Amino acid sequence: MSAFEKPQVIAHIQKSLNYTVFDCKWVPCSAKFVTVGNFARGTGVIQLYEIQHGDLKLLREIEKAKPIKCGTFGAASLQQRHLATGDFGGNLHIWNLEAPEVPVYSVKGHKEIINTIDGVGGLGVGEGAPEIVTGSRDGNAYNQEERVVCAGYDNGDIKLFDLRNMSLRWETNIKNGVCSLEFDRKDISMNKLVATSLEGKFHVFDMRTQHPTKGFASVSEKAHKSTVWQVRHLPQNRELFLTAGGAGSLHLWKYEYPVRRSKKDSEGVDMGVAGSVSLLQNVTLSTQPISSLDWSPDKRGLCVCSSFDQVVRVLIVTKLHTL
Repeated sequence: MSAFEKPQVIAHIQKSLNYTVFDCKWVPCSAKFVTVGNFARGTGVIQLYEIQHGDLKLLREIEKAKPIKCGTFGAASLQQRHLATGDFGGNLHIWNLEAPEVPVYSVKGHKEIINTIDGVGGLGVGEGAPEIVTGSRDGNAYNQEERVVCAGYDNGDIKLFDLRNMSLRWETNIKNGVCSLEFDRKDISMNKLVATSLEGKFHVFDMRTQHPTKGFASVSEKAHKSTVWQVRHLPQNRELFLTAGGAGSLHLWKYEYPVRRSKKDSEGVDMGVAGSVSLLQNVTLSTQPISSLDWSPDKRGLCVCSSFDQVVRVLIVTKLHTL
């Protein structure tokens, strides 16, 4: 692929903020996104921005008692578009951004900070009831009903839990602390899982075929010179994904499937075959780690990210439709 054919990552808009941003998420079916984090005085904040005429307009700012670590719209309906957040006090809150003074739902999910949150069953994606899962250092997982959940740990463990049967379905270890996990799709059977780590590597697991002793086939790649904090798949093409590094860089990757995704082992048992990954583009945006990253579900190539230099950036990634 020539330099002219490669996708380009363009910093379209950037805005300095007066607080530490931990997460940012696009509001579905809009040109708006939310940022969450904490002020230096120790309180939490949610901000709602809209892209207007090539600039960012702050629509709403809400200060809360506890710093807010993470957020998701994954379990929200397209009509309500409620934001679910996890805070430093272990609380799960669901907010109506049109009237955010009091949460529409709250629960004490953990004893410690909620480090990660995800939702399924909303936004018209996939099937089943809306569900929210949170993860914390206390080792618990909170889920409204039942679903398979994958969790990563600071010792390198990755565990796949079947909550319907209350069982551990699969586990492995990538030899370094797990920073981010993401399935490529939520609306089909398990397909691919990407795990990023503290040592600069990521691992792609083919989740279609589980061997009884060898587990899932995988391929690993040295992605960054420092910690890989985030991975996010492009919603419109799940073979493309971005990784965000501790040195302020973004790398765009493409996964290629093998000719056959499974084969028989020496005893005739099915086992998976891993594909390969190739680097399409990389760009350095900041001298500080990229703390969060989110693709627009509605506009191909539109992305928002935050970094620990207290800057939020709207990016445009070009030529993705040709890949």
